[in-house]
Amino acid sequence: MPHPNARIPDFWPKTKDWTFQRPDRPVDANLDETARKWGECIGLTYNGADLTYQQIADRVAAFAGYLQNICGLRKGDPVLLYTQNCPQYVIAFYAILRAGGAVVPVNPMNKRAEIDYLVEDTGAKVAICGLELTDHILPALTRGDLQTLIGARYSDMGLADYNLVHTNMAHSLSENEAQALGIVGFQTTLAAGHTPAPRNTTSDDLAVIPYSSGTTGQPKGCVHTHRTVMASLVAGVLWNPTDENTVHLGALPFFHVTGMMNGMHAPILTGGRNVILPRWSSKLAAALIERFSITRWRSIATMAIDLVNDPDFESYDLSSLEMIGGGGAAMPEAIAKKLKHMTGLDYVEGYGLSETMAATHVNPIDAPKRQCLGQPIYEVDSRVLEIEGDTELPHGEVGEIVMHAPQNFIGYWQRPDATADAFVEIDGVPFFRSGDIGYRDENGYFFMVDRVKRMVNAAGFKVWPAEIEMLMLHHPDIAEACVIGASDPRRGECVKAVVVAQPQARDTLTQQDVIDWCRTQMAAYKCPRIVEFVDALPKSGAGKVLWKELT
Repeated sequence: MPHPNARIPDFWPKTKDWTFQRPDRPVDANLDETARKWGECIGLTYNGADLTYQQIADRVAAFAGYLQNICGLRKGDPVLLYTQNCPQYVIAFYAILRAGGAVVPVNPMNKRAEIDYLVEDTGAKVAICGLELTDHILPALTRGDLQTLIGARYSDMGLADYNLVHTNMAHSLSENEAQALGIVGFQTTLAAGHTPAPRNTTSDDLAVIPYSSGTTGQPKGCVHTHRTVMASLVAGVLWNPTDENTVHLGALPFFHVTGMMNGMHAPILTGGRNVILPRWSSKLAAALIERFSITRWRSIATMAIDLVNDPDFESYDLSSLEMIGGGGAAMPEAIAKKLKHMTGLDYVEGYGLSETMAATHVNPIDAPKRQCLGQPIYEVDSRVLEIEGDTELPHGEVGEIVMHAPQNFIGYWQRPDATADAFVEIDGVPFFRSGDIGYRDENGYFFMVDRVKRMVNAAGFKVWPAEIEMLMLHHPDIAEACVIGASDPRRGECVKAVVVAQPQARDTLTQQDVIDWCRTQMAAYKCPRIVEFVDALPKSGAGKVLWKELT
């Protein structure tokens, strides 16, 4: 139940309950319940192969038993999950929870330095990876920082001759090659047939630790319990209902909280069929929508832009779709209009963060507004405060968006000071400071204006300049670097680096040199697309870089 001093929004219909019921059980128990109800129904479709809910549950149990009995996983232990969208991701995610562990979802675009940091920061001893990603995570196993690395080969759970297999699916090691490197094959863990101990987790135990950066330093883990995840999951399904007849397109990356909640957990809670898209392709997405009569597609704006701009867009049969929407970045008006013309559907936008386990605000399905974050959903008390203060502002005035919500995280992993800074108390109610600047209109719709946090939003991926700057300073020819956002017609924003070269490299270091080096050190979406060289960065009297003066 919400805090007794939390405020029901003034727009909320008097005939509609603001509070909502959700199961008081671990998230992984949702799969047990769905398998009991719809065990013979298809839960996952991947590269032409189907898994029923009972088959998924059986594999989850076997994997959970392996984690407990062979890997020694205990309650609360973090486990890195580092693959593309695939059935193994779903099985591993639920097995980690069933075994009592906490999932640390890892972007499959991350490289070695980023993986090393996550291993060190979480203290994880077990990780699951896609076999094409082993170059980036194997060093942690070789050093002994990881004790067990389980490798998944995506083709093991698809049909080899399926005609819609993604053309850019990576070729990976065989399980024999992986085992020679000390990696345990995913299929080997299932074949071992272990049985997990009786479930001993509760709603208040650790469940998921997605990483999100702040304005300074390295990324921070956002600690979520089964209770906070369940609150976000159930509220989202109630706001935008799905059921066992819904066919979902699992297009958003499952490591991202929006894809995790809407693309993975929601179908499992409600018993729908999830057609997994391994990696984004507008042509493959359109083909899957037509072939499987997909009704629900959650995306980000960039995906919709790619689809609309596809030369074959007008030929696609998208008539089965009953709902489209997503978040990450505002949907351009022109794209929304084309989608509306093609599908007859409004693109429903929402807003959330890793700290809130996806959405706290979503547009009403029957009355969405464009370029709008939406309205606060069930039990979310969201307000607009004066920037860096605690005074609430009237509707229409611009300030920082804050929210008190049952899906709010319980804190940053092992960072009590950062946790304290992330909240402000009003009338005894703790509100999370989003760091986002916006306003609320008279009808309860919230709109984004800017950001308090120094962040670049590259096609829905949040890029934190301080992290990129720290990585760039490992380049031997870079003396200083300041990262800012630059306008990009397709991605909304892209990363721009303003660089001061070392004296010996000022005549030789080029933009392409820096970009190429960055591509070996960090995820592609974090890499600068523009590099500008300057003799010196603008600084305050205290020596602080005045990044706002750079364009």
